[in-house]
Amino acid sequence: MAAASTSDGAAAPVVIERVTVLDGELDASVRVTDPRWFRTSAVPGLAEEALRVLPGLVRHRCDCGSAHGIAAELADTEVPHLLEHVALELAVLAGSPRTLAGRTRWDFARDGSGVFHVLLEYDDEAVALGALHGGVRVVSALLGVGEMPDVAEETRRLGDARAAKR
Repeated sequence: MAAASTSDGAAAPVVIERVTVLDGELDASVRVTDPRWFRTSAVPGLAEEALRVLPGLVRHRCDCGSAHGIAAELADTEVPHLLEHVALELAVLAGSPRTLAGRTRWDFARDGSGVFHVLLEYDDEAVALGALHGGVRVVSALLGVGEMPDVAEETRRLGDARAAKR
């Protein structure tokens, strides 16, 4: 498989390898392409920037056992876990209910080092797929790779896809 790149040609830190569409849920197999991008703590200020770009992230909750809130969780978590939250927030901004949930899992012995499964509940498959791909672009930019996409434009496009089905 060819290495994925950002719009400016830089190697993408997170690559979607496969998406399985289930009833009401996406299972995205994503690969972190370089070990330096396994954890968000590798980029100082990443959590604050994520919350600046997507202020609605502050309303997210995790079932990962952290008692410190989402900002602390985003400051030191697996990058695909950040992708989960970013994709869910993009979907919410495009009209999906905030009650949709996600999970991030991994089994490096089974899937290989750096491969994670990001599971996203959805109310609209096209919006969820678009939010996942948009999430990769946002996460890449948060990691300092590529340009930050226009979040308002991303969510407008996703909202238009939803409206076109009605």
